[in-house]
Amino acid sequence: MGIRGELFTTEVTLDNRTYFFNIKENRTGDVFLQVVESKSSEGTGFDRHAIVVFEDDMQKFLQGLESSLSFIEKNRKARVRDASARERPASSRPASGKRVVRKQDSGRPADAPAAPKKPARRVKVIPKKS
Repeated sequence: MGIRGELFTTEVTLDNRTYFFNIKENRTGDVFLQVVESKSSEGTGFDRHAIVVFEDDMQKFLQGLESSLSFIEKNRKARVRDASARERPASSRPASGKRVVRKQDSGRPADAPAAPKKPARRVKVIPKKS
């Protein structure tokens, strides 16, 4: 056993933060994960915050983490889709939240050949149902 019951440690360093993932064992033999965030505070040293997840609770913790990561991924995909929709020219995308329906000429018989397409003269805007 290592210093202060440490069994395994890994760290992830980002811009101004470092995350430590420590697997430890306490005096009674319980194994737990300790996640520590350490970030530099404006010239006065480091701010350090830790959470502890015990071995018995690890599956529920991981389920919550996976659920959160899934939400982040879906949200990221939606933002990318919305951003690409905003980049398209206005004429190629529908008005936000509205559907455009063009009225057809009801004066022609059903078995008559279709007339050449003309630009629609009347447009009725119907709010999109959510």
